[in-house]
Amino acid sequence: MGEPFTLYVDSRFLSPYALSAHVALTEKGAPFEVRLVDLEAGEQRMRPYQCRALTGRVPALTHGDFHLTESTAIAEYLEEIFPPPEHVRLYPADPRDRARARQLQAWLRSDLAPLREERPTQVVFWNEQRPPLGDAACAASAKLLHAAECLIGAGQTTLFGDWSLADADLAVALRRLWRDDLPDTLRRYVQAQWERPSMVRWLEHNAAARA
Repeated sequence: MGEPFTLYVDSRFLSPYALSAHVALTEKGAPFEVRLVDLEAGEQRMRPYQCRALTGRVPALTHGDFHLTESTAIAEYLEEIFPPPEHVRLYPADPRDRARARQLQAWLRSDLAPLREERPTQVVFWNEQRPPLGDAACAASAKLLHAAECLIGAGQTTLFGDWSLADADLAVALRRLWRDDLPDTLRRYVQAQWERPSMVRWLEHNAAARA
């Protein structure tokens, strides 16, 4: 796999999906270049980017002459070309746990819209204070907390024994509630993910972009 990797992310390092792809590449130990896409200027809709990003969104991965968008597709591609056990697993070894990890990722990307709207990623990464949640966001928050509490017990810092990419995605979702009523067990779980080196690397990019 000597061909170069380039990961296109939002210029403010706020996209949780770009984070997921960035963490996946970092965990695999694949050298890659980061290039920024100015979403506020509409760069994602301009021809140079759309030529390499089929869906016109971030993240996008370029590997030689191959282009791929959507964070879960990027992660699954990396899992196949850098297979375990030679490389860190992005998904659990057990088929049922692996399916549950992908189930969780799909749900986090397709549901909870009111919570994402009222607790955007500025809350996640910048720890911004926002007004109390409205009714719809409260309902979405309750769904998220119920799912997380079913999966994470006291003292548990990963979902399925060994770390998986679903841990990073769930931690981002739960971090939306960091200034709200996040139970201590889940708070410790999120903090453990926040301290993982691959996550720290993203957070450093985010801090630099904000500065």
